[in-house]
Amino acid sequence: MTFCLDSVQIKPEKNKEIGNAIILLHGYGGDGKDISMLSLNWKRHLPNTIFICPNGHEQCSINPSGFQWFDLMDESEDKIFSKSLIAEQKLNSYIDEIIEKYKIENEKIALVGFSQGCMISLQVALKRKKKISCVIGYSGKILNKDHLKKNINSRPKIYLMHGDKDGVVPINSLLEAKHFFEENKYEIYSKIFKNCEHRIPNEGVSIGLDFLKKNL
Repeated sequence: MTFCLDSVQIKPEKNKEIGNAIILLHGYGGDGKDISMLSLNWKRHLPNTIFICPNGHEQCSINPSGFQWFDLMDESEDKIFSKSLIAEQKLNSYIDEIIEKYKIENEKIALVGFSQGCMISLQVALKRKKKISCVIGYSGKILNKDHLKKNINSRPKIYLMHGDKDGVVPINSLLEAKHFFEENKYEIYSKIFKNCEHRIPNEGVSIGLDFLKKNL
C-alpha cells in the first residue's frame, strides 16, 4: 500500500505485533527524519508501537530541502489558515491509510507535533469524527480558535509543552490554547520550560513518553 505522504517508519523490534501508532509531525522546514529522533528513546518503552513520521505534503518555501504543512510566508492569517485546511485533509487521509494498513483502532493512535506539526495535529485531532487517543503538542498554537470551536467532533487527551523563551511561537500561544481547551471542557495538561527557546528539551521528551505510556 502506498501512503499519500512520504514517511519514515520505525516498526516494533523482534517482529512484535503492532498495537499502537504514534504519528510524529515535524515543524516548518523539517522532515520526517528529523522528528523521528523522538522515537529513539520512546520505542524501548513502547514495544508494540509503530512510529510513523511523514514529510509535509509541500516543499518548504524558504528551505527547499525541507517540507511544510502549509506556507507560513503567506501575507495574511486567512491565507495561512486556508492552506492549513488542505494539510488537514491530507493528514486525515494519511491517518485513515495507516488504520487500514496496520489494522489499528483510532483509540490506539497518538499525534505528536512540533511547532507547525503541533498546529496541524490539534486541528486534525479535534475535528476528526473518530476520536484518537491523545495529542502531544510542542511549541505550537491553535491557528483559528473560532473555527475550531465550531467544528469540535472529538475529545482526545492533550498535553501542550512550550519554552518560556520561545522567539518563534511566543509562550502566549500555549496560554491561549490552554484557556481554549479548559473553556471547552477538555482534559488538558501543560508544561512550561524555563529558559527554553523553540525546541524540545530532554524533560519534554520524558514527559511525552510518560503521557503516551498512560494513554496507549
